Amino acid sequence: MNAKNFLEDTISAIATPPGKGAIGVIKISGKDALSILKKIFKPAKPRESFESHKLYYGFIIDSQGKVIDEVLVTYMKAPRTYTREDVVEIYAHSGYLILRKIFELILLSGARQAKPGEFTLRAFLNGRIDLAQAEAIEELISAKSEEALDLALKNLFGGISEKVNQIKSQILEVLVQVETAIDFPEEDVEIMQPEELKKKIENEILPEIDSLIKAYNQGRIYKEGISLVIAGKPNAGKSSLMNALLKEERAIVTPIPGTTRDFLEEEATIEGIPVKLIDTAGLRETEDPVEKIGVEIAKKKFKEADLILFLIDTSEPVSQEVLKLLEEVAKFPHLVVLNKIDIKNGYLKDWRETIKGLNEEWIEISVKTGTNLDLLAKKVVEKILGKEKRDVPQLVPTLRQKVLLEKAKNALKRALEALSSKEPLPELVAVEVRDALSELSEIVGEVTSEDVLSEIFSKFCIGK
Repeated sequence: MNAKNFLEDTISAIATPPGKGAIGVIKISGKDALSILKKIFKPAKPRESFESHKLYYGFIIDSQGKVIDEVLVTYMKAPRTYTREDVVEIYAHSGYLILRKIFELILLSGARQAKPGEFTLRAFLNGRIDLAQAEAIEELISAKSEEALDLALKNLFGGISEKVNQIKSQILEVLVQVETAIDFPEEDVEIMQPEELKKKIENEILPEIDSLIKAYNQGRIYKEGISLVIAGKPNAGKSSLMNALLKEERAIVTPIPGTTRDFLEEEATIEGIPVKLIDTAGLRETEDPVEKIGVEIAKKKFKEADLILFLIDTSEPVSQEVLKLLEEVAKFPHLVVLNKIDIKNGYLKDWRETIKGLNEEWIEISVKTGTNLDLLAKKVVEKILGKEKRDVPQLVPTLRQKVLLEKAKNALKRALEALSSKEPLPELVAVEVRDALSELSEIVGEVTSEDVLSEIFSKFCIGK
């Protein structure tokens, strides 16, 4: 991508979701934004010029002068805009046909359709935000929990960027000393002091990088969520449990075994953690070809799950069939859930003794009455985070940022090895220290390939 040519285009997009609504927003960004507005907008009060950051009332008209819609518009002059370019926003009545017609007029007047994330990409290329902040915007939009939203806001305001730049400053201090030793090799005084540099890297720099890597491992679930698979024999209450956790009737519930033949996937929030709930087909031997496929799919989902809830119907006696299924589930992270404890004359006591004898952890619930569903939610979080729920870290890198932090850490470890040799060579140390700096610079976008930019911004919606 040639950034200069890329920024010469004026771009536009419908910035609100399609469908019926009160207001729909269309954005235009680029050097021709105002001239395009003048071609299609007729102010209620005729005017020659538009003041920046003020709303104007009027009508969108086509080339024949026909009124398309009654609108409000605002013109925002660069650089006091999201993209640091001239920006126009049109607030029209929402509705697919109206917005599409206005958008077509904009394209016919000289703009091109924006690509996914292109407005934010321009904000980055024009220096309004760095790459870490751009990623935070995408995370802000896709946040599925309060904690994820809070983490995204911290990074949007420069939290990760500030921390990374602090670490870079410390590494630069090391590099200055090493490169001075390279530039003045014949000085009588030893400029590069290996032991001093080793202490600085080991005691000051690496712990800071490690804390960010650890924060990713601890806090990623608040942003990315977990995969929770509900498994068990037919009629164990899997679909009912899914509906209870979703707090809506999403899965079909009938007394007929084998109702769920495929898997059903929905999103929920449990104890502040985003959860992908997966209701699977009942596990049993079957000759039904469709149900058989559902059982195989269910078993594949076990491998992808962060946790499997294995439901057991305690209204039925202990059976080798269920214990055999449990043996298969036990190969993965799981929790045994004894369901239907509300049923009198059941086999709860027998199941308790059997599960206890297998050294399994379990929880007893009744989906029908809601008994212990709150305890089940807490137990799920405990199984994922440990018995003491950890505090959400202040800053949590993205996966891309975490990988770059690990690469910087490895480069610094190689620098330590070079410094630990009998006669350390400044040139070798400098190579590794520069590598560490380069990896950290990529986090904030100071050194970034076009492929990386394309990958990051392709995740954005059109209009952002």
